[in-house]
Parts: sequence; structure tokens; C-alpha cells
Amino acid sequence: MKIVMAIIKPFKLEEVRDALTAIGVHGLTVTEVKGYGRQKGHTEIYRGAEYAVSFLPKLKIEVAISSDLVATVIDAISNAAKTGQIGDGKIFVMPIEQAVRIRTGERDQDAL
Repeated sequence: MKIVMAIIKPFKLEEVRDALTAIGVHGLTVTEVKGYGRQKGHTEIYRGAEYAVSFLPKLKIEVAISSDLVATVIDAISNAAKTGQIGDGKIFVMPIEQAVRIRTGERDQDAL
């Protein structure tokens, strides 16, 4: 079992969700986050004053999947979230040692 975590641009959420649903991934968690990478933020003008925005709004998507779906999920997220511009995001894959569905007590693969 793996957890795939992706940091994406907020306006790409629906496309990513649709892509994951199309390959059979039915559950995901979305968190609003802020951060920066190579973009290093940007400057904006508000009421005539210029100020620096160091942390840009992003979304973090987390999906728990079986290990054999990792490549498919990465491809789906990459293709759906890509704009070709700097700041498209990152995908991280981490192992899951144990999973439990609280309602039924199912464990590991059955809990996914």
C-alpha cells in the first residue's frame, strides 16, 4: 500500500479528481496549503502599494492506493495537473504500514 501526495495549483482540482475517478480511485483528501518552490513567490499591488507574496496558495491531495496502482495514479495526476508553467507542483509517494477502516474494522488492502 502507498500514499500518493500531490501538491497542485488550486484551479486544477476538478481535472485531477476526474482523472483519478476515471482510473478507479474513489477516495481522496484535499487540504489547502501555502508554499513555494522555484517560483519563490511574486509581487502584487494592492491599493497602490506593492508587496511580496512569499507563499502561494496550493492544494495538497492525498490518495491511499494499492502498490500496483502507483504508476497509473502518478500518470493521471501529472497529466491532469500539468499546465507547462512553473509551479505546476510535485508528487510524492510514501509507504503505508497499516490501514484500518474505522466503521467496519477492515484492515490493510480491504480498508482501502
